[in-house]
This record gives sequence, C-alpha cells and structure tokens, in this order.
Amino acid sequence: MRDILALVPKPSHFSGSEWGAVRKPDAVARVALAFPDLYEVGMSYLGQAILYEAVNRRDGLAAERVYAPSKEAAAVLRDKGATLCTLETDTPLSRCDMVAFHLTHELCYTNVLYMLDLAGLPLFSSERDASMPLVAAGGGCAFNPEPLTPFIDIAVLGDGEEILPALLEAVRDSRARGEDRATLLRALSRLPGIYVPSFFEAAPGGGVRPLVPGYEQVEKVLAPDLDAAVFPTRRPVSFGQAVHDRLAVEIARGCTRGCRFCHAGMVYRPVRERSLDTISSLVDEGLRCTGFEELSFLSLSTGDFSALESLFSQSAHKCRREQVSISLPSLRAGTLSDPMLEIMARIRRTGATLAPEAATQRLRDVINKGISEEDILSHAGRLFAKGWQQVKLYFMIGLPTETRADVQGIFELCQRVLALAPRGVKRLQVTAAVSPFVPKPHTPFQWERQDSKEDTTQKIAFLRDLFSTNKKLVMRWHEPSMSRLEGVFSRGDRALSGAVLHAYRAGALFCDWLDHFDPALWDETFAACGIDPDAYLAARDPDSPLPWDHLKTGVSTAYLKLERRRARDGALTPDCRFGDCSGCGLCSFDGRRCGLPSQAHLDIRPRLNRSRPELPAETAAPDVVPEDLMLKAAHYRVWYAKLGPAAYLSQLELQSVFERSLRRAGVSPTFSSGFHPMPLLSFGWALPVGVESQAEWFAVYLRRPLSPEAFARLLAPALPEGLVLSHVEELGMGRKVTQPVAEEFTLRVHAPDSPALAAETLAAFAAFAAAPHFPYLRETKKGVKSEDIRPLFEHLEPLDPDALRLVFSWREKYISPVKLIRAVCPDTPPEALRLTKTRQIFSGGGGAAPAP
Repeated sequence: MRDILALVPKPSHFSGSEWGAVRKPDAVARVALAFPDLYEVGMSYLGQAILYEAVNRRDGLAAERVYAPSKEAAAVLRDKGATLCTLETDTPLSRCDMVAFHLTHELCYTNVLYMLDLAGLPLFSSERDASMPLVAAGGGCAFNPEPLTPFIDIAVLGDGEEILPALLEAVRDSRARGEDRATLLRALSRLPGIYVPSFFEAAPGGGVRPLVPGYEQVEKVLAPDLDAAVFPTRRPVSFGQAVHDRLAVEIARGCTRGCRFCHAGMVYRPVRERSLDTISSLVDEGLRCTGFEELSFLSLSTGDFSALESLFSQSAHKCRREQVSISLPSLRAGTLSDPMLEIMARIRRTGATLAPEAATQRLRDVINKGISEEDILSHAGRLFAKGWQQVKLYFMIGLPTETRADVQGIFELCQRVLALAPRGVKRLQVTAAVSPFVPKPHTPFQWERQDSKEDTTQKIAFLRDLFSTNKKLVMRWHEPSMSRLEGVFSRGDRALSGAVLHAYRAGALFCDWLDHFDPALWDETFAACGIDPDAYLAARDPDSPLPWDHLKTGVSTAYLKLERRRARDGALTPDCRFGDCSGCGLCSFDGRRCGLPSQAHLDIRPRLNRSRPELPAETAAPDVVPEDLMLKAAHYRVWYAKLGPAAYLSQLELQSVFERSLRRAGVSPTFSSGFHPMPLLSFGWALPVGVESQAEWFAVYLRRPLSPEAFARLLAPALPEGLVLSHVEELGMGRKVTQPVAEEFTLRVHAPDSPALAAETLAAFAAFAAAPHFPYLRETKKGVKSEDIRPLFEHLEPLDPDALRLVFSWREKYISPVKLIRAVCPDTPPEALRLTKTRQIFSGGGGAAPAP
C-alpha cells in the first residue's frame, strides 16, 4: 500500500510511521488488529492499544494495525490491484497468521466483509484453509456474534490481554505442525473465552445447539487483577486528530452500578480498580512517552472510582504545570467535588457532560440509575459556577414503561439546568443528546421490545418542537433508522448473516456514519432475504431460548430475570462494591458459587482502592503557585528534513506532531492566552502533501532557555519516523519570523514502466522555459482567475535525463509547487512526479543547509 500513498486521501493514515508504532519484521507470528472503521475512529479505541501492547511485549510475536479504508482509498486499491495491508510493515492481511476484528458496535458488520474482501480473502470461514489467516472477532459485540458467525473462525469473549498472545502462539504452533483448520479450531476451543461458531448450529425456537460433546457453552475470559494486567504507556500517536485524541488511562474495568439497560455493566463485571500507585506510574510514563495534551481517566463509571479525589490530587499539579487537560467520561451526576471542579477549571477546559439517561425520577428508578434530580441540578449548578458555559446531558427514549410525561421531562429538566446558569453568560448552551433505547443481550432488558422507527420519530419530533422554543437549549438525536438496525443485529441470530452479505454486496458500508447510511438499502436487503426486521425488535419470552444463551458472562439468567421484575416495580438494587452482594452469580470469593466454573479457582471479587468513597475534605489538593505559561524566554528556528512517510503529513497534522514532540522532549514551550491555550509555533511556506524536503523549519518560543545544541539534542529523538532534525538556530524575540523569498527543488520523474515519460515531461518543461508567458487558471474566493506563472519559475536546469533543478520565486506570491508543476506537465501521472525541496533562499542570498 505504501507504493500508492500519493494517490489516496489522507495518506498519513496509511503510512504506519506514527510515533510509538512497533515494527517487528522478523516476527514468527503476526496478528493484524483490524478495526472496521476509519483510522480516526480506530485510533481512539483503547482496546486496540491494550492488545497491541500485550502481543508486542512477547518475543517473536507481532501485532500490527489495519483500519477500514475510505471508499475513495478502496477504489485506488482496486484500481492498482493492491490488497489491504498492515500499517507497520505493509504486510498483506492474507499473509498474517491472524486477522482479529474489534466489534465495538453492530453497524460495523458489513465493514468486516469489506476488509476481508479488500484483503483478497474468502468471506466465508468454510472457504478458508490452513494457509490463510485465522479470522477472529472480539469486543463488546462478540458476546452475541451470531449474525457474523459464517464469516469468522472464532470469537474471543471477555478480557483479551492474556488470551490473545496465547491464541497467536497456538496458531503459530499449529501451522508449524502442518495441521488443518479443523484440528486448530478443536485445540483453540479448549482455551478460555474462545468461541468456535462452527461447533454449534441454529436450533428450532431461537437458540443454538452444540455439535461437539463437552463443548456446550463458552465462558468469558477474565483478568481478575488489573494491576497485573498489561497496559500501554507508549502507544502509536495518531496523525491527524482522532475522534478521542488523548492519553486514555483505564483506571477501572467493570461496573456494578447495575443500570438495567447497560450491556457493558453486565458483561464486564466485577469492578476491578487499578491501584493509585499503578495509575500514577501509567500517567507519568504515558504523558512522557506520548506527548498528549489531554488526559482521560477511563472506566465504565469513572465517578464511582473509590479514590477519585486522591487520583485527581496526584495528577492535577503535573497536568496544570504542563497544560494537560483532564477529562472524565462516563460521569454520574454528583460525583465531582468542588475541589476537583476547581482543578479542572484551571487547566485547559474540556466539555462537561452528564448522563441522567432518564428525565423523571420514576423512570430513573426503573433503570436503576441511582441518582436524583437534586444530584443532577447540584452538579450542573457547580459547573456553571466554575465557569463552564456549555453542558451536555445524555438521555434515552423508548425505555421500558416510558410515558409521554417521561419524554416531555427531558425538555423540562434541561430548562431547570439552564436556569442555574449565571446571568450574562455569552455562549451559554445546554444540549440534550437523545438516543433511542436498544435492548442488549445479557442484560435485564434483553427481553424487552424496542420502539419502532415510527414511534421513535414521533417522540423526536415532539421534543424538537419543545426545544425550538429556546435558542439556548439544543437537541441532538440519533437517527431512528440507525437505532432500528442496531436493534435488529443486537439481538440477532444466524439467519441475519445472509442480510449482512447481501447488504455488503449492495454497497452498505460505514453504516454508523449518517452520510453513508442508507435505510432504503437495508429495507431492500431484508425483503430480498425474506427477513422481518421488526420481529427482532419485538418483546422476547423470558422462558424461550435466546441466540446467545450458550455464551456465558458469569452473570446468571436468574439474576437478570430478578432485575427485570424489580424494574417493573421501580425497585432499586444497590451497588455491591460498597454494600451487600447483589447475587449476580459471578464472584468466587468467600465460598460463592462462581458463574465461570472453569475459572472458579481465580480470586474473582471487586477490587477497590477504598472500602468507601472518599470525601473531598480527605484529599484536598495542595495550593501551588502556577508557572507563567505565557513567558517568552527564548525564540528558536528548528530546521529539519521531511522524508519518506513523513512527506505525507499535512501542515495541519504537523502542528500536533511538533507540539507532542516538544512534550516528549521535555522542553517547555510558551503557550498562548485564552480559553484553549496552544504552544506558540509558526511555520514557513506550507509544503504540499507528498513532497519531501531536506530544508524545513518551524519557530517556537520556550519558557526556559536552552542552548541550540541542547535543544536539538533533546528534540531529535522525540520526532516520529521521517522527521530528521538538522540544527537549531536562536532567533530574536520579535514575533515576525523571516520567510524565504525563493525555494529550490529537485523534480525527478519515476516511471520504470514507461521509459519515454521522463523525456516527455522534461520536454514540456523545456518548452515552458522557452515561453515568455504561461497563463494558469486557478480557483480563488472570487472565482476563477488567470495569471502568468512563468515569473514564479526563477530557474530551471536539467540534472540528468529524468530530473530537473527548479527554483521558485515567492517574492510576489506563493502558489503550491505541486500545482505549478502539474500546470506545466498535466499529462504526467502524479505518482510519477517525485518532488524534493533542497534549499530555502532568504533575501540576503543565504539558504539553509540540507539535513544530514
């Protein structure tokens, strides 16, 4: 794929040259960690980073990344006869030992087939032999992968850190012994958490039946102690902004808050917190190794972390000093104390979100949310008091027992939140994010009905009318047709696999992206396959078999049924982490009967830092005198080369790359003032994407002066592949940095399959050089403009039969060198033109020496 980087959109997303990428070309076993969505989404997924680290720590094993290419990039692949490859070593997926898909949501299923197809692999497991990679699936949706079972060889249930390396080793050993696929699958079925779908078949009544004696059910695999589990501190740092572009540190896994709609809260039990010492080490090393400017403490319910106050206190000083913002996703109302809000307000402030889920107390009790309206309003009021201007609240519609009053309550609760804001706030906004309820497997609501698309659309229209009465109240909602499809596949069975295949062949891709989603295509698919989608949305009989009954999370069916009855009664079930056991059936300590019989020897229990939640007064953060982050102590110009894969970094991407490189180097850039401070960096003329350079620069102010040599020594090893530091020069303290008046380039024509192309291209330049004028049409904000570009070519000189030396003059204007060259030789394929900047020329006649 690297041979066609010049042809694909966002080429940096395919280069695999990010800081932190691990390359093990001599590994004896290789797994492609395949995320069936775009790079910017997949690079946000912490699960991939954890598995990447777990495998790459092992000698001889390699984990590499691959993401679903955009439709435009896929068209280039097909046009050039190329196949989908891993990022790190450009290895075709067909030559890996495993391809392991992350199934994070149901709407990605057609993308799994898309990636297998682009890899040149048969879509059906039954058509792949032992010479082809084992295709696996993991993640939340693996707890009911039935709609994908004809296409995958195995699914991995539960915590993958320990089992994935063992799984890859088993595949390696089986291949070394020359075993067939069936023998390998039998061996894998004996590993914890490994589900082999071909060892089961659909049974009448909605369930499945086993085909292999002794293999009747599959338990999830569980890591009982997160302190002993693998976690990455150095990881690939994205090019371009990922959806969640930050250092995410998993502080806990599992949640026993007991929200009855929550799939993750049931399947990832019990609660396991990392110790404060471990988290502190992960934060320090993670920020140092990655250079991220935002830290996120991640768990299913971060606000329930037993030592949240201490966690904040131990991280706040470092984050404030380095302008690293702290975000806390998955917060319950009332879980942030005033000292914690004060800390967050002093650092670069991120958005504030709350998740009431339901707007009325009656419905919150039905879902066992465990918070009151007083909690919600108190939390929102304190956010406004600390300077937040925008607050978002998450709600669901269509929950069991919901009434119209519950729906209207969403608007009324947002009104009450808005009323808490101080007068005169200029950008005040309260946003309600509304999503339709989708029943999930392995939850107390797995038997409930899901609203039809029509019901959901009517409720959204009702709310939109209410919200339109106040400009400071904003409503966002999830597309009802997408929620309908999610509901179909969430509780789907093997009969849906035909719809997945049909929809893929009809062009259904990236179905979780609104601009790609086509509900009519899915309606046509279901009709063509003889499937009634609404049947999958209907209520289920609690005494009838379910397609996922053979896949065990450790939580008993009896407990789920009990919680369903308690929901109908509006009865609350307390969180067992600080109270009595709720009887879910998972834990093994104190003689309890464990719901995972093969792992009952493990010490499965809640693991907490504190036996009760901390109080704010216990851990008040020390008051520190902040450093002046806007201090300008020195000013430098940093010269570097931009070579190889780094040539495909855009100017916008470079801003982030260099900010993070400076952080990794441990130097102290000066920050701007304002709501979102940024390092004071400036650049020369923007180098076009795909053009190499031996003489680039950026200028930066530092808060603490360094000698140019010391600065270069610190920064050089912190740059990603292809960015090679040349030297550093000290500048005056003025804001204006001198720009070059001209730049020198080498243009080489690379066309081994077309020997005449170089001569034709150089002949076009010779004719251009002989012409006194050369009109060029270009798009401007005022329309198409014609201008003479001949004066911009200050010098043209042949170097050899396939190369030119060009000097462009920027004394009058700047136009992209690539556009100028394409104007001269429009018939030369763009991938044949290799342009390299060799020198920048300043008004005094001097130029920058090329990087060594």
